[in-house]
Amino acid sequence: MKIFLATDHAGFKTKEEVKSHLSSLGYEVEDCGAYELNPDDDYPDFISKAAEEVSKEPDTNRAVIFGGSGQGEAIVANKFKGVRAAVFYGGEDKGKIVTLSREHNDANIISLGARFITIEEAKRIVEIWLDEPFSGEDRHKRRIEKITKIENEHD
Repeated sequence: MKIFLATDHAGFKTKEEVKSHLSSLGYEVEDCGAYELNPDDDYPDFISKAAEEVSKEPDTNRAVIFGGSGQGEAIVANKFKGVRAAVFYGGEDKGKIVTLSREHNDANIISLGARFITIEEAKRIVEIWLDEPFSGEDRHKRRIEKITKIENEHD
């Protein structure tokens, strides 16, 4: 599994910390930008690069993308065929929503709202997300197949 990272200025510091953390755990990580802190940059420029890479091999590649809320970043990512991006920006049961994004939806991109979580939370959430397998249950496979059909109909 290859993990692609991308952000704009709002998630830059978090991305850099998560990148170091994932590398220290032995993951193969590719940084799609931003490569420097620039308050005037635009998240679609970087997020689209990571999402495109995931779309090439959506069953094996993954991405972690960052933004202020993670919402716009997920919208960009979900424009790419085969991408299923889920948003996380905290909450009471912090691990459960991330677990379900993998277990039920086979999400291959997690979009983190860096303004709503700490760097330590981001590291922990990414680890949980990467470790969680897709359940493969028939009902979840059926739903993903329907999503794929919708994508193919609107190509």
